[in-house]
Order: sequence, then C-alpha cells, then structure tokens
Amino acid sequence: MSMRIGYGFDSHAFKAGVPLVIGGLVIEHSEGLAGHSDGDVLLHAITDALLGAVSAGDIGTFFPPSDPRWKGAASSVFLQTALEEVATAGYKIVNIDTVLVMAQPKIVPIAGELRERVAELLGVKPGEVGIKAKTPEGLGLDHVAMAHCTVLLESLHAPEALEHMVATADAGSEEELNAVVEGLIGSRRDISALGRKVTPFDTDDLT
Repeated sequence: MSMRIGYGFDSHAFKAGVPLVIGGLVIEHSEGLAGHSDGDVLLHAITDALLGAVSAGDIGTFFPPSDPRWKGAASSVFLQTALEEVATAGYKIVNIDTVLVMAQPKIVPIAGELRERVAELLGVKPGEVGIKAKTPEGLGLDHVAMAHCTVLLESLHAPEALEHMVATADAGSEEELNAVVEGLIGSRRDISALGRKVTPFDTDDLT
C-alpha cells in the first residue's frame, strides 16, 4: 500500500454584492468572495490538494478562469472532478486538514457545520476532516480570505478501487473504463493522462 500527500492553497478578496460561500455553505455576511466561480476558497484549496496528491495539475488545468463556462460555477463541481482523478489513480482519502485565515466572519461557531458539509462532499466521515480558523494578525490582510489544505491518500486494492470509482463518479466510455480496470488489476497506475480529462459535467446547467 502506498501513501500520497497533497497540499493546496487559495485566497480571495472580499467583495460586496455577492454571497459568501465557504466549504459549500452559504454563510450570512455583509460581503462574499470575489472570483470567477462562486469564490469558495476552502473547496478550491481542497481541490488543489487532491489534484496535487495524484500529480493531476490544479484547478486551472481543468477550469481556466478565462473560460466563461465556469462563471459563477459551484465549486463542488471542481471538487467532484478532483475526486474522480483520485479514484482513477487508484487512491482514496484517509483524512484532510484545513486552515481558514480571515478576520471575519468568525468560523469557530460554524466549524462543526462546515466539517459535516465538507465530509459529505468528499464522501468521508466528519472525523476525517479538520477545520481550523486563524486571524491574519499583523499581515494587513483583513479584507482577504485564505485557505490551506493538506490531504493524505492511500492506495486501493483493485476490487476496492473499482467499487470506489463507481461510488465517486459516473464511468466514462467503456474503452476508458476497461483501460482503468486493466491498470488496476495489473497494478499499473498510469496517470500520465491525468489533467487532460474531459469534464463530465453539463456546463450549460451551471449558473
């Protein structure tokens, strides 16, 4: 069994007139986070940590901010793609640990709810998700939100990997699935094509 570690970081400035979305939750606050998508700084950091752990690039590899299809998109779409890459590479999440850095709003009162939501999106137990919060004291970043994430992955045996893939995402073409099965059974996890998958989401449905 092999292990992999991934690290992700993201930051967004606060902006008036948009909802504040963190960890897939809409949080009541006077300002939201600026971004091409919904600005969910926590899910962006988690997504990059997952992609980095399997050497699949980063969010920009799959969802470039120059692409108008992702304007206002829910960051759970990005996270789902990262989970598919992890499953395709033959790994599963052991645990993740995150740190949110922002002056306002206070995260401690909603940390439990955030943990539950992030765990639900990742398909893991709440006890496998760490949510911590710090204030940017002395950094002059009171109008910015930052998130750090570290993820630990472990490899799967072939039968478990196939079951995990089915539970994580819809299968692609039969040819693609056969190639993945062959690689898992033969313990050959060729991840050279990761980062170039065609997104399975219907972009016309994104708002």
